[in-house]
Amino acid sequence: MVALTDEMKETIARNRVVPMATASKDGIPNVVPMASIRVVGDDTIWIMNNYMVKTLRNLEENPIVALYFYDPKSRCCFQVKGTAEIQTSGPDYEKFRDRVKAESDRFPTRSLVVMKVTDVFECMPGKGAGKKVL
Repeated sequence: MVALTDEMKETIARNRVVPMATASKDGIPNVVPMASIRVVGDDTIWIMNNYMVKTLRNLEENPIVALYFYDPKSRCCFQVKGTAEIQTSGPDYEKFRDRVKAESDRFPTRSLVVMKVTDVFECMPGKGAGKKVL
């Protein structure tokens, strides 16, 4: 099991908008900016689907997802890869929906993407760039 470090969790929490990458079953990539993200465990990240179209279709065809996080203050930079499950009801969806709606009622909160982290890679320039760290 992969366990995000405290530094990684803090970096994720400090990021306001992050790139999220998916691909169709045919390998056609898609990258979108995501803002409603929350770490909910050592290996789980919640992502709220507010406006996903191609991304949602890609996740239904191919559940592999990647997120990229960078904090210039701490110089912590990493890519998280994992598998996604889409939830449109249930206690996890309702809990995160309520949190997102409390921040702004303009978001449609269509579904919850539950990402199980499988790999983490270093992204800072240098000899460790691209190295699998978890």
